[in-house]
Amino acid sequence: MIPSSGELQADCPCQSGLSFAKCCQPFLDSSSAYTASTAEKLMRSRYCAYTINDSEYLLKTWHPDFRPDSLNLNTEESVSKQQWVGLKIKKTIQGNKNNSIGQVHFIARYKINGKAHKLEENSYFEKINGQWLYLKGDLKT
Repeated sequence: MIPSSGELQADCPCQSGLSFAKCCQPFLDSSSAYTASTAEKLMRSRYCAYTINDSEYLLKTWHPDFRPDSLNLNTEESVSKQQWVGLKIKKTIQGNKNNSIGQVHFIARYKINGKAHKLEENSYFEKINGQWLYLKGDLKT
């Protein structure tokens, strides 16, 4: 899905305070060579990928040892019923440019059929050949 120029200038869905064009869009652009420099930036870009149903990016940034064979985000049911509405990063452990592992604790808010929900998770990341990849997440209940 190619965002319109208006969407590029809008606030990034990851709620970093930057425009989408200056925050996560360069990572999501399949023709771009940009990769996230920190685990948190990867987390934010993956959240944005969920907001626009970009399963290709999600799979590309998933560690191969944990990556599912496919993601089906573009079903008519999922697109019409689920809406991602906010991301809050609670804590980041390591995951910087000089680290090889990282952890990001976040809360993602979404609505299904207008009803509010939240997903709270500790996500784990590993840097391989200079690229941060999502390993797995532990859901908080």
